[in-house]
Amino acid sequence: MRPAPTILHLDMDAFYASAEQAAKPSLRGKAVVVGGLGPRGVVATASYEARRLGVHSAMPTAQARRLAPNAAYLVPRFSLYRTVSDQVMELLGRLSPLVEPLSLDEAFVDLEAGGTADDSASARATGEGLRTAIHAVTGLSGSVGLAGSKMLAKIASEEAKPDGLLLIEPGTERELLAPMSVRILPGVGPATGDHLRRAGMTTVHDLAEAGEAELVRLVGKAHGHGLYRMALGLDDRPVVAERDAKSVSVEDTFDVDLHDRVRVRGEVERLAVRCVERLRAADRSGRTVVLKVRRYDFSTLTRSETLRGPTDDPTVVREAAGRLLESVDTTGGVRLLGVGVTGLADYTQEDLFAQAADARELAQRAQEHSSPPVEGGEESVPEPEPDSAELLAARRWPAGHDVHHEKHGHGWVQGSGVGRVTVRFEEPWSAPGRVLTFRVDDPLLRPADPLPLVRDAADYSSWPASLPKSRSGADSSGGGESSP
Repeated sequence: MRPAPTILHLDMDAFYASAEQAAKPSLRGKAVVVGGLGPRGVVATASYEARRLGVHSAMPTAQARRLAPNAAYLVPRFSLYRTVSDQVMELLGRLSPLVEPLSLDEAFVDLEAGGTADDSASARATGEGLRTAIHAVTGLSGSVGLAGSKMLAKIASEEAKPDGLLLIEPGTERELLAPMSVRILPGVGPATGDHLRRAGMTTVHDLAEAGEAELVRLVGKAHGHGLYRMALGLDDRPVVAERDAKSVSVEDTFDVDLHDRVRVRGEVERLAVRCVERLRAADRSGRTVVLKVRRYDFSTLTRSETLRGPTDDPTVVREAAGRLLESVDTTGGVRLLGVGVTGLADYTQEDLFAQAADARELAQRAQEHSSPPVEGGEESVPEPEPDSAELLAARRWPAGHDVHHEKHGHGWVQGSGVGRVTVRFEEPWSAPGRVLTFRVDDPLLRPADPLPLVRDAADYSSWPASLPKSRSGADSSGGGESSP
């Protein structure tokens, strides 16, 4: 524990949904749900307006629609979220060399290491300045927690939500934590929380009073020891600037089970290419290819193949994933497919490229010499299951995604169906725009890249030295309502 609250935790408020509201003037102040929109879709983020109706992340989208039938349901735009995240992380990097990103919208910062805070007053000023900078650069709000440890800084940011700042003064940790639910502590999920409740422990005060020996008896030595320390407000974990990823993977859940083997193979190959794209974006390579298959009955199978050395070649990964698929029975249907790479390294074993080329050449020669001729000169292969026109339209025009019309300008997709796509034409800095409907194959309409959320962002090139220390109308002592 530090004697000063110089560990900062930033958590952007309802990040995906807030970014969509900032980009779409007609959705501001309205319920917005971002996530998968198919029958098996799951909510990624809900705006605060939707949360008040009972919608929350990880909820099935079908359930969310019952709770908030009039909300706007949008497909995520990760290119926009990553751009905004990069802007936020760049601001954090100016505060300290020790920034530990947890996700696109969340990070710890060691202010002491950056020399930007050494006591409560300077920490509060830096936190308020950060919130001002984020709002000016991105148009979005973030909640800030400041404390002497990572655990308490994260708890503080949760208590400050939305759009607030909470600083926990050293020496007040136990008093603050005592009345809180045990679920506020890291690692206490529903199962552990229920186990502790049955033992008569519902608050952090109950854990501290029970003592370490009793907690060890209830939940085991390792967990019990850590739980007791957290109940006392003790946490010595440092802010780590770089966290090594152990694997890179992508997966898709399908609205309708896939039965056609050719279609399944095609999806695996597509996922393999996406996985390598992520691998290369992280400047990494990997040695072990992993295939994940969830079947119609929810049984999940994984298969892996370890290569002779690390690679980032899409052909090698695609072919390895294809070989792994051959050992999996998909007869009853497939709900989910995933491809991942583990055993990450910072270099590539170059001879794997030659290995893949040699393998393809050998296979081609064998086919030319041993395969019987096929009538018509071409080998007959099963056709994949045809996609419906509705599904193809939804894939080309996802709800919430950007489009450009040569006559009407920039807009976003409100929905598509029955051969039509409905578009609202507006920009982040315009008034709510008008709605028009077009044929899905209208030659004047095309997908577009997201626009910046702030057209004329303030110049923060000299930040934080020149940054005002407080934001007009901002609460400098704590957040408004707690995060639902």
